[in-house]
Amino acid sequence: MKIANIDLGKRPVMLAPMEDVTDASFRLICREQGADMTYSEFVSSEALVRSIASTTRKLHIAEGERPTAIQIYGREPEAMAEAARIVAEARPDVLDINFGCPVKKVAGKGAGAGLLRDVPRMLAITRAVVDAVDLPVTVKTRLGWDANSKIIGELAEQLQDCGIAALTVHGRTRSQMYTGEADWEAIARIKENPRFNIPLIGNGDICTPEQAAAAFDRYGVDGVMVGRASIGAPWIFRAIRSYLDTGTAEEPTVAEKMAMLRRQIHESIERIDETRGILHIRRHLAASTLFKGIPSFRPTRIEMLRAGTLESLEAILDHIENDILLGLGCAEPEDRSENQS
Repeated sequence: MKIANIDLGKRPVMLAPMEDVTDASFRLICREQGADMTYSEFVSSEALVRSIASTTRKLHIAEGERPTAIQIYGREPEAMAEAARIVAEARPDVLDINFGCPVKKVAGKGAGAGLLRDVPRMLAITRAVVDAVDLPVTVKTRLGWDANSKIIGELAEQLQDCGIAALTVHGRTRSQMYTGEADWEAIARIKENPRFNIPLIGNGDICTPEQAAAAFDRYGVDGVMVGRASIGAPWIFRAIRSYLDTGTAEEPTVAEKMAMLRRQIHESIERIDETRGILHIRRHLAASTLFKGIPSFRPTRIEMLRAGTLESLEAILDHIENDILLGLGCAEPEDRSENQS
């Protein structure tokens, strides 16, 4: 699969853009574990244009993580075009437009998935961004606003005609948020349109290597995007990549997985500071499949998530690794179904 001249290989698997999750450190670890491409956190066009420091920091790209995309969102074509030009100076491989974020503070203001109720504005934004930069421009969106307005079939063709280089579709409507099951049949129907000829990336409920393989084999997508199943578990890309390539899912050891989590903690603290860095990483610790299925783990889990210093958190992780995980002799609980992308 290629996005413009960027060759992502056969059956590529991407890390989805996620706010407060896909910082440069996490993206790099996911790349090292087998993700073929990564996406930044959401970047507000208005904040970029106003040079808000916390937003401009999101444009940092670490050496070794390419190819990577920076994703922007907003509702004004002019601001989106200006933000795109600012992003281009950071030299990402791809610029992605967010037309899929369902959260109220974004969609409720007419950005993200909110633009599924204003297709003319969505298309105007897309054309403005495509015209503003020389980078390949891609779009991530959903099936429609609700069950009565699943417009993705016609919309996919319209977005392609605006000049985008690839389209990612999350198989839910905005109204569904992250509930119910992703509708991969609706994603597959996009590929049946003979006029649609750009790469199609499917997203939603990819939590296991087997589900990723089925997305390619059963629904014919060109690429697969993994979101929430990767939080606290960047090694999922290693499992998926090895399964797609060899038929066997390769898992890191307990020690390797714990080392990845510790690395995230340290790099988060280095990037921000100790207090806020630990707060940022708690989402990964809370979601990590590494700790699921451990008997009587709840008190230790609470203690881990309440730790306020690196020293105390390291001590708890030492206890978990040495006395619990290695003592159990297990590396990975079987149930990944709670995580959805």
